Amino acid sequence: MEYLFIGLAVGAVAAFFIFRWFGGSSKDNRKEQSVVLMEKIRTVCKFITVEGDFAEIYHYQNVKDKIANFLLGKKKAIILINAKAHIGFDLTKIRMESDTDNKIIRLTEFPQPQLMSIETDFNYYDKSEGWANYFTSDDLTEVTRNAKQHIVDKIPESGLMEQAKKEALNTIQLMEGLAQTIGWKLDYTALILDKAMDTKKLPE
Repeated sequence: MEYLFIGLAVGAVAAFFIFRWFGGSSKDNRKEQSVVLMEKIRTVCKFITVEGDFAEIYHYQNVKDKIANFLLGKKKAIILINAKAHIGFDLTKIRMESDTDNKIIRLTEFPQPQLMSIETDFNYYDKSEGWANYFTSDDLTEVTRNAKQHIVDKIPESGLMEQAKKEALNTIQLMEGLAQTIGWKLDYTALILDKAMDTKKLPE
C-alpha cells in the first residue's frame, strides 16, 4: 500500500508540471492535454494492487487408485500452506474517450480485479505412505497443485476483491481531482466495479 501512495504522489506531481507546460486553450493544446491525461491515468492505475496473506491447513489423500490403496496401503499428507496472493487489474482492458471540445475524459470500461500471482510455501506437517505405496514425483506435483488451488478457492471470501475495488475507485477519484486542477473533467459514471471476480483457476 505504501508503494501505491508513493506512486500516486509522484504521478500527480509530474502530471502537474506537464499540464502547466501544455497550458493554453487552443484545440491543439486540449488534444495534447487529453493524451497526457489518459496516459497518466494508465500509469497511475498500474499501482492499484492489493495483497493478502493466507495460512491454511490442507489435507491430501490419494483416492484415485482405490485398488492400490487397499492392497498396498493409503498415502496421505497434512500440509501447512503459507501464501501471499496479489490482486490487480488488466490495464489493457481500460477504455477511455476524450471530448476535447468540452474537456472531458470518459472512462467507459475498467477491468474487474483478478488474481495476478500467488506465492506459496508448503510445509509437510504429516506425511504417511502405505507399506508399498510411496509418494511419487507425480503425486507431489499433484499435492502442490491442489494445495495451491485450495488457496485460490479461499480468495473470494477473503475480502481482497472488495479491497481492490475500493482502491480502484479511490484512485479514479484522485485522477478526477487531478483533471479538475487543469480545468478538465473525468467522467466515470459508466463504470461498473461490482462484478464477481473469477478465481476458479490458477493464474497462468
